[in-house]
Amino acid sequence: MAARPTWEGHLRLSLVACPVSLYPATTSAHDVRFHLINPATGNRIRTRTFDAEGGAVERRELVKGYEVEKDEYILLTDEEIRSVRLESTRTIDIERFVDAAAIDRIWWNDPYYLVPDGKAGVDAFVVIRAAMEGAAKVALARVVMGTRERVVAIEPRGQGMLLTTLRTHDEVRDQAGYFDEIPARKPDAGMIDIAERIIAQKAGPFDPGDFNDRYEEALRALIESKRDGGGGGTKAPPPREDNVIDLMEALRRSLEGAPAEAPKRVAAKAAKPKGKPAAAPKPAPKSGGNAKAPARKRAAAR
Repeated sequence: MAARPTWEGHLRLSLVACPVSLYPATTSAHDVRFHLINPATGNRIRTRTFDAEGGAVERRELVKGYEVEKDEYILLTDEEIRSVRLESTRTIDIERFVDAAAIDRIWWNDPYYLVPDGKAGVDAFVVIRAAMEGAAKVALARVVMGTRERVVAIEPRGQGMLLTTLRTHDEVRDQAGYFDEIPARKPDAGMIDIAERIIAQKAGPFDPGDFNDRYEEALRALIESKRDGGGGGTKAPPPREDNVIDLMEALRRSLEGAPAEAPKRVAAKAAKPKGKPAAAPKPAPKSGGNAKAPARKRAAAR
């Protein structure tokens, strides 16, 4: 494996334990990253650590501080922080098993590959994985990663296991503050029927290869164009204006696969006539005049 493990320790189920390692299942190595450059010199900007009153200081001389009041801190050294480490620092101790469907997706966070560390623990690892696969359950455990203890979910995946950190209750905001203002009225049944048919038309398998970061691609194209000596790059199309549209007409056109047109306003004003303005109506003839009545009126009088 080219990657270095994020965490090493033991996986324990009751009295059965085996050495394991965690490897990140995702990577940000391909993200476009920038540095701050001084355009006058072409040099990269470096940051230094400064005391608010005493000037520059070395980072290795600093300690961690927890703010209890404005500008008042409780200081903690690395040794003091290490002294309160829990057993889960080096042990993933399985506490219970639950159905995967019982964990709402909002709680799932970062995934890691869980693999045996060396040949000594392979047999125990395989037994635990096979037993979990047979029971169709997800294991819940705790582990200290970095300086935080995280609740994690463990599930079989191929010949190994996938460990995913779970968010704590304090990390998830209450949805009520965001959804309460959404009206509870029932949508039009005809619109729902058309929307469901559009969903059926677009249904298909999930292929992550179909989805990419178009902004990242545009950035890379811009960088390559400047690298080749050009001054330009790609330009994203401007976003469409947020018009009030005829929802039913938009749904019908979506279902039929018609080409997109400019959105129509629901309460559109009367269309202005094109070309020359219409001539003003002629004044009605005065009574007793010789002007003839319009043909339509003469026909009606017969």
